[in-house]
Amino acid sequence: MTDDAPLRRRDSPDTAGDGPHPVPPGPHAGGPEGGPEEPRPATPLTAPRDGTPRPVETEAELAEIVSRLTAGNGPVAVDAERASGYRYTQRAYLVQLRRAGSGTVLLDPLPLDDLRTLDAALADTEWVLHAASQDLPCLAELGMRPRRLFDTELAARLAGFERVGLAALTEQLLGYSLEKHHSAADWSTRPLPESWLTYAALDVELLTDLRDMLAAELEQQGKTAWAAEEFAALVAGADRPPRVRPDPWRRTSGIHRVRGARAQSRVRALWYARDGVAARRDSAPGRVLPDSAIVAAAEADPKDERTLLGIPGFGGRSVRRLARIWLDALDQARSLPDDALPVNQPVDGPPPPHRWAERDPIAAARLARCRQIVVGTAERHNLPPENLVSPDFVRRLAWSPPDEITSRTVGDTLLGFGARNWQVVLLADDLAEVLPETL
Repeated sequence: MTDDAPLRRRDSPDTAGDGPHPVPPGPHAGGPEGGPEEPRPATPLTAPRDGTPRPVETEAELAEIVSRLTAGNGPVAVDAERASGYRYTQRAYLVQLRRAGSGTVLLDPLPLDDLRTLDAALADTEWVLHAASQDLPCLAELGMRPRRLFDTELAARLAGFERVGLAALTEQLLGYSLEKHHSAADWSTRPLPESWLTYAALDVELLTDLRDMLAAELEQQGKTAWAAEEFAALVAGADRPPRVRPDPWRRTSGIHRVRGARAQSRVRALWYARDGVAARRDSAPGRVLPDSAIVAAAEADPKDERTLLGIPGFGGRSVRRLARIWLDALDQARSLPDDALPVNQPVDGPPPPHRWAERDPIAAARLARCRQIVVGTAERHNLPPENLVSPDFVRRLAWSPPDEITSRTVGDTLLGFGARNWQVVLLADDLAEVLPETL
């Protein structure tokens, strides 16, 4: 393996000293006279520069890979493929890495005990991921946790890019197009097809080049410190267990059509019955029984198999085989005493904003003023409002502001919610000015 040759941004000038533009122009930038230039088609990237590697499947191969990656230099690009929509868990079914001097590595975690030896070898190395929050939980399950990272998707958001997908950024900044047609594949498939492995290897092929482009853009815009805070927060939460939602059955699609506590108890019973089957099969719940079928059965309350199987969504062979499970769940819901029926749980935080005007017009006006500050500040700094500060933090602040409203108390409140220091610096003064009720 050889060191990766740096890739130059396709529209970057050859003249030394010309830095990145505040908003990267990409391959459709204007011509030298300022007029429009014909769009330049991106170069399709169809194969890794070193070829598609065979996945590592044994401890001996893993040990060799650990040595190889340790001998590399610079950041390491990391990605993981899950089987979302196919499997119950969100585990990783393939891990991809690329480092200068080491080349690309594909790891099959299924036959390996864990990847802690690899994690230790990369302890002092910056990881480069795209949309890191999606991959960090499944990597942590394998014993891999970054100490430093650079998230190219988050960096692009902070830099003000409108399209922040990996393929879009790679095309705009580097001039290469990536195929994404395997992104929703069932990565638990074994053996993995060669075309899938090529796709997976290409996901890390240009990631460090993209990191360098975005780091330069953040530096040019004065946002490097902001990004560092965001990346540090991702690292701090890398091994944090996912938050367990109370009453997850309430997220059943279409549940708003189900009226009454008794009918909702049928949704709850069917949801948990389906979840149990899905967990045992390691299958995505929607593949066991669609949400639409749960809602339809909750509304119809079928009491026998013939009626149940006549409901849309229950006609498939695999669903019919489980008819007794569904009917038992409905029987249990039917037999519940009234005091065991679902009740609306108290909401932790403010009500939905559309109810504010009726419940508390003063708070609604406060929220409108705060939102104006957030949107205006975001526009001035060329970044999305939701990346300037979480909308939930703004709602909580507007619903229940500190007793004494000052820049410091507003900043402390935002920090308590989880805001970053850079966000507080940009917002606290202006929010403190608009929070008090105006006469």
